[in-house]
Amino acid sequence: QVSLIESGGRLVEAGGWLKISCTASQRTFSTYSMAWFRQPPGKDREFVAALNWDKRTTDAAGSVKDRFTISRNNAYDTVYLHMNNLKVEDTAIYYCAIPGAPWTESSALPRDYAIWGQGTQVTVLS
Repeated sequence: QVSLIESGGRLVEAGGWLKISCTASQRTFSTYSMAWFRQPPGKDREFVAALNWDKRTTDAAGSVKDRFTISRNNAYDTVYLHMNNLKVEDTAIYYCAIPGAPWTESSALPRDYAIWGQGTQVTVLS
């Protein structure tokens, strides 16, 4: 079974930028849709962005749509989340996730994802 490892989370000042990564352990990564979710302190997990397996469709939450970009590099089995103009409210643990089967359309719902990484902490300082 494929596993996911996030990295790149750290402290950053408000207004700054950060790029976090998620690397998969399996070479069939290119056949999976990918998504990023986050869990702010004391809140439920929420959708951030998703990228369909065929790269033709992306989606992002309204609060980040103009600031965050999801992308992938299948040669490195990695998906990225590039975050610009970070705000204090972006502080959260960020998780990547994939569906349980390949060639599954991306979704904004956590229940549609079967495999999750351990998360990476992003903290935005005012």
